[in-house]
Amino acid sequence: MAVLQVLKGMTPGQVFALSGERMILGRHPECDIVLDVGAVSRQHAVVIRMNNEFYVEDLKSRNGTFVNGEAVMGRRRLQENDRVKVCDIVFAFHVGAAHRDSSPATVSDTSPDDSSRATFIDDIGARASGTIMGSFDLQANRSGFQISVNPELKLQALLEITRNLASSLDLNSVLGKVIDSLFKIFIQADRGFVVLRDPETGALVPKAVKYRRGDDAESIRISRTIVNQVMSAKEAILSADAAGDTRFDGSQSIADFRIRSMMCAPLIDTAGEALGVIQIDTLDQRSRFQTGDLDVLAGVAFQAAFAIENAQLHDVALKKQAFERDLDLAHKVQRGFLPDAPPEIAGYEFFDFYEAANQIGGDYFDYIPLPGNRLAVVLGDVAGKGMPAALLMAKLSSDVRYSMATGSSPSDAINRLNAGFARSDFESRFVTFVAAVLDCSTHEVTVVNAGHMAPYLRGIDGKVSTVGEDEKGLPLGVIDDAEFRSTSVTLQPGECLTLYTDGINEAMNASDELYGFERLEKQVGLPSLPIVALGKAILEDVNLFVGKRAQSDDRCLICFGRTK
Repeated sequence: MAVLQVLKGMTPGQVFALSGERMILGRHPECDIVLDVGAVSRQHAVVIRMNNEFYVEDLKSRNGTFVNGEAVMGRRRLQENDRVKVCDIVFAFHVGAAHRDSSPATVSDTSPDDSSRATFIDDIGARASGTIMGSFDLQANRSGFQISVNPELKLQALLEITRNLASSLDLNSVLGKVIDSLFKIFIQADRGFVVLRDPETGALVPKAVKYRRGDDAESIRISRTIVNQVMSAKEAILSADAAGDTRFDGSQSIADFRIRSMMCAPLIDTAGEALGVIQIDTLDQRSRFQTGDLDVLAGVAFQAAFAIENAQLHDVALKKQAFERDLDLAHKVQRGFLPDAPPEIAGYEFFDFYEAANQIGGDYFDYIPLPGNRLAVVLGDVAGKGMPAALLMAKLSSDVRYSMATGSSPSDAINRLNAGFARSDFESRFVTFVAAVLDCSTHEVTVVNAGHMAPYLRGIDGKVSTVGEDEKGLPLGVIDDAEFRSTSVTLQPGECLTLYTDGINEAMNASDELYGFERLEKQVGLPSLPIVALGKAILEDVNLFVGKRAQSDDRCLICFGRTK
């Protein structure tokens, strides 16, 4: 018969016979092997017998099941003298009689990070009244903390801690110095830890754990009830005899470790919110903590909270700086995808403008030389903003150049571009796009429109009309087999085309009014302005309309036309 023999925790030497096909280990009274420990899940693990072989399987427990220090993933076969660890309970697996020489001294935790040994206990039934209890209201005494017991010694200790905390902005270093200093002050302390609340998830996370005797360190169990209560009340608490204190009747972490005396203090930030707690405890009943000790811990908590808050703010600042550097680099890379300067073609003039609402944007334009003395003037607007839109813009720039160079006609090029873009499956993102291919020999411009605003044509007489409005297709990426048709116009001397993105016509002023198409058409129709002056006049009018309101969308504008 196979057995599990307790090596550590519960009753060392106790033997459980594995007599069934499935033996469930857990805290629930109906389990085959009942482990009445708070950290153990109701149904924690199961030992399965198959063909005279035994396997252990974790039942999705909170704290996991381990064999010889390795977490059990799936099902693991047990071999003679394997060590099975369930929270702080360690068993030896034997086939046949239990070995008398199995000793708790042969078991050790292998995790190099002390904080990884900390386990939260969801205590049930903790009562709110206490018998042997001291307290210190940190919220009420934030501005007037005083040391009333052994002032010279306590002040010296606090000054040492303050100097240590002021010397570092690294959070891990700060927390380590806090615990180290407390162990110097309270020589009776056996264990100490710092728990912080994750600012994003709100979860309680052990950040620093220290043992007086490292070789005797066991997995420390932290009472979630006590931590939550201290943080909620913003009150430091002292129990001179925690094991007998009615306050902690439901705390398994107190009972299991036979803690005789403990102190726990909240870490309060400058806004009065609890960042977490510091707790230290001792097993020595002869060296229990006193009220004066709680005063010192409260003082340390004040200093530590400020240091932790500063360290967190420093981390945030460093991350922000790194993010801004990345954005600046991304901005420079993105600008590299755009033309450095307008083309120089005899008889033509070009003006272009690009400004992202943020450091990176989703608008795009380009000039692409084509065979046959032709030039493709292209402009697009990727749906969305930020990094995803910028990355799609980068891909679009290369895809457009390839499609325009290999397509048999402008329509064929956009058909090929759309098919490739749609097949890429960019999570339903799409691009509005327009291409105007100029034949510099015949002065004919062929326009293909994929869901974008139609270009404006300004005639010699200043009249403004749109080009290709009736032939507008769907945006790129909506349907992979969409067909795009073209429209052609021949430019006369003095005529020009204006292409733009919706950051121009949808620019808003302080009254939430849109710049609009009517006002834009009026600017485009100014007959006496040359191309560059026309482009600048449009932008000046947009800025005049918007006033001091911040730019909310990317803006891109291209004006080009025939001068002679």
